[in-house]
Amino acid sequence: MCQFLTYIGPSVSGMTPFRIDIPQSDLDDLRDRLTRTRWPRSLPGTGWDRGVPVDYLRELTEHWAHGYDWRAHEARLNNFPQLVTEIDGLEVHLLHVRSPEPDALPLLLTHGWPNSVVEFTELIGPLTDPRAHGGDPAQAFHVVAPSVPGFGFSQAPPAGFTIDRLARMWAELMGRLGYHRYGTQGGDLGAYVAPAVARVAPQQVVGVHIDGGFGFPTAADVADLSEAERAEWEQMQRWMSGGVDHHALLRAAPQTFAYAWTDSPVGLLAWMMQKFKEFTVTVPTPEQAIDRDQLLTNVSLYWFTGTSGTSSWPMYERLTIADDGGFAWPQGQRRVPSGVYGGGTPLMRRLAERDNTIVHWPQGNPGSHFVAMDEPLAHAADIRAFFRSLR
Repeated sequence: MCQFLTYIGPSVSGMTPFRIDIPQSDLDDLRDRLTRTRWPRSLPGTGWDRGVPVDYLRELTEHWAHGYDWRAHEARLNNFPQLVTEIDGLEVHLLHVRSPEPDALPLLLTHGWPNSVVEFTELIGPLTDPRAHGGDPAQAFHVVAPSVPGFGFSQAPPAGFTIDRLARMWAELMGRLGYHRYGTQGGDLGAYVAPAVARVAPQQVVGVHIDGGFGFPTAADVADLSEAERAEWEQMQRWMSGGVDHHALLRAAPQTFAYAWTDSPVGLLAWMMQKFKEFTVTVPTPEQAIDRDQLLTNVSLYWFTGTSGTSSWPMYERLTIADDGGFAWPQGQRRVPSGVYGGGTPLMRRLAERDNTIVHWPQGNPGSHFVAMDEPLAHAADIRAFFRSLR
């Protein structure tokens, strides 16, 4: 059992309620490590040209050590009802937040990498209680947000773990909670999982909504593209080649990097901010899109649970790699309708419709990669719009 959980009694469904309770000694150790950081020299160049700037990270580290209040954010996370249960031999942690609206549709949310259930802390309220957020109470959801195995408080998976196995676990979880008709949603890693649940449980899933990922061309599509479409492909390749290739890094030697990320909180913070900088493409720095303390809560969760290494399994198991060695986008399915928060070009729509029944393809929705964090109200509104016609 995870040492950070304080159990508050058994449940009749084979699940155990708990609250997060990080030992004070762990908080003291974190602060001590932060204050004793051995800082590197600043390399030549400007801004983020060679990585996270030293002055930027120093200031953020100072806030993490002396301004950020983990206990306040721990208490906020504990405001969400949480459970642990064993599925397929693995202990799984989840947020289970029922709506005050009795006819709400159950919705399974799957977070991304390098994220956690912290991704949904601003989204859950608008989804479960739209009446309190200026929305239609008829469009409410009961939210189930599990921690993916290897992330946060869920047990790390064994070698050979797959998206399909995870999807079967999520279908079992929803059935165990008494939900036999529900929607699935996710971004980043969650965009791979959401359609996979529909593939394994098409009689239960009413629709699949993802933040983005359907319809991106791959190397296998190039031969059949028009001249204009090939130019679009080349532009996408230039965009995708920027930043640190975490797919290559984590499928090569995640154990090697995990030593630094597990021993040095500033090393972990630098890695996380590098990735969130790349993911928040609409602003110069991540905290201009996502609240700084929410970012630090996510980093803190990785630090306290020691899951920077165990969360690497999707990349190490090559689940995002196509047969030709290129990048593999989420696999579609036609058993239930699908929708996307960030619709794309006509080329992307055409390719998305090869393997999906697309019924929702909006244009102009705001936000960056993790829209549940930087645009939670717009994200909630789009999820409601997609599921409105499927209830």
